[in-house]
Amino acid sequence: MKVGLVDDRFIDLDKLNGIISGIPDVEIVFSTQSAEEAYEYIKKEVVDVLIADIEMPNLSGYELADVIHSHALNISVIFVTGNSGYAVHAFELNVHDYIMKPYPKERLIKSVERLKEKTQSADIAGRLYLKQKNDIHILQKKDIIFIERSGRSTTIYTKSGAVKTYLTLNELEGELRERDFIRSHRSFIINIHFVKNFSLYAKNSYVVTFEGLDGQAMITKEKVDYLQKHYF
Repeated sequence: MKVGLVDDRFIDLDKLNGIISGIPDVEIVFSTQSAEEAYEYIKKEVVDVLIADIEMPNLSGYELADVIHSHALNISVIFVTGNSGYAVHAFELNVHDYIMKPYPKERLIKSVERLKEKTQSADIAGRLYLKQKNDIHILQKKDIIFIERSGRSTTIYTKSGAVKTYLTLNELEGELRERDFIRSHRSFIINIHFVKNFSLYAKNSYVVTFEGLDGQAMITKEKVDYLQKHYF
């Protein structure tokens, strides 16, 4: 599990480093007193977990969590703070935990361990099983870039290549209930994490291009408006 730490007070950040570095199978990717620096890291999604103070100069931990939530980034958040006033709003952002300072180290360790167990369970649930005659393809859902229905078959484009199946988009949509996936068009499902650009194609539709892939999908204007309102 890759963890990022941010707290503008050195003594509190040092405590976080001491506790987290002692937890097995956890790697500290960044540790900073600058919320702006943490923001640059989380945009790149280099961590699985952000542990942050809330009240910091210029950019708050709450604003960092809001970026993660609104952009549907696959990063869990643990707040470690001296201010209880954000608790209700924090859980509206679906944060994993809200820990009040001062705290015993066991409190934070327990929170991280619970998150590790939750992540392991989600990893199993985060797989798509495709039966094809004598073969079973097992795909990580997070690696799916987009899905296209053409004729009687469906092509699933992933980071490692394309897989064909006879499952319909309606069937696949039922398997892909994660917030990352949307039915962008009657013939396409897209993973918003990989979207690079929307280009106007016709009055009510756009062409979607993706990071790391030459293939393109379609999206309706209605769905673009939905994305702008709920994700971006």
